[in-house]
Amino acid sequence: MDFLKDFVPTINVVSPGRINLIGEHTDYNLGYVLPTAIEKRILLKFQKNGTDTRCRVYSKDFDQGFEFFLTTIARSDNDWENYVLGVLNEITKLTDKVRGFDCVLESDLPLGSGLSSSAALECGMAFGLNELFDLELSKMDIVTLSQAAEHTYVGTQCGIMDQFASVMSEKGHMILLDCRSLEYDLISANLDPYKIIMLNTGVSHSLANSEYNKRKAECEKGVSILKAENPEIKSLRDVSMEMLERFEDKIDPVVYKRCHFIIKENQRVLEMAKVLKDRDIEKAGAILYEAHDGISKEYEVSCKESDFLVDFAKNNASVLGARQTGGGFGGCTLNIVHKDEAENFIDLAIDAYKKEFGRELMAFEASPSGGTSKI
Repeated sequence: MDFLKDFVPTINVVSPGRINLIGEHTDYNLGYVLPTAIEKRILLKFQKNGTDTRCRVYSKDFDQGFEFFLTTIARSDNDWENYVLGVLNEITKLTDKVRGFDCVLESDLPLGSGLSSSAALECGMAFGLNELFDLELSKMDIVTLSQAAEHTYVGTQCGIMDQFASVMSEKGHMILLDCRSLEYDLISANLDPYKIIMLNTGVSHSLANSEYNKRKAECEKGVSILKAENPEIKSLRDVSMEMLERFEDKIDPVVYKRCHFIIKENQRVLEMAKVLKDRDIEKAGAILYEAHDGISKEYEVSCKESDFLVDFAKNNASVLGARQTGGGFGGCTLNIVHKDEAENFIDLAIDAYKKEFGRELMAFEASPSGGTSKI
């Protein structure tokens, strides 16, 4: 793009990806989650370009750029552009202070890996424009408008967890977030002598958007049936296991499985928060294995590669627990591995994965880090 040769950024922002230790698909059911930002992130560089409405964005990773005007923002046929356009669409509903700007993106977040590169881009874009034009948006404004952007321009009816974790995380901590009230507690993520090791299957979760919306609809179907006799129910957050079991013969078996998983997963999040506070790391590992079983068999958003890696972890004495993390159908497995055996575990996993699927496995340590910030 023609602006690159003279590009001199005045605002630099880093916006992290996230992992979710436990609490998959509970956020859009207004339940509990336990995420944190990680050190892999998107770098966004901004400059004003002196125009009123012309905006140019270039991605080094895609080696692609696009141009748009603030007066004619519209959805694009190029998926990644909609994360940017959606944010601008939401910001222009709140303020008229944005003017023409240029932005260059660079990322070490693997796309499609379940680490929420989408929320990192949304939140980083909103945060950077807030700094560049002094928009006076709060952190929660950035979280909520970024979520709205994903709903309206991307079409994924996500909960608030990804954006919240990307913006609100603090180094060395997990966030126990109540997705209904948005109240949260910071919980120490000290797992010593264990580490969090991510194994990236390299399977892009291409089904995740459509299936994500389908799972959300299935949960809502369950709620509507339960609500008929229990009008106080607003979401699966309000449903106990005993209540669900009383309705088993009135609910489609697939919908029943989805609801059962969500109710159990909420319980697992609260249990995980407790065991982290108690430093019962072995119990934390057991909760991960139980969660993956539900992800694979009840919510059915796993894949053969993730199932293979979790089974592989179960047969390694240095691993306390593992599960697929993210929206599903690929991405990463999260593993709690003894720090003295982490490198050996990674080497063994890479070899086993190559023999089973003929593909390379990527691995990295995930360290809880701070949220979106200016550098």
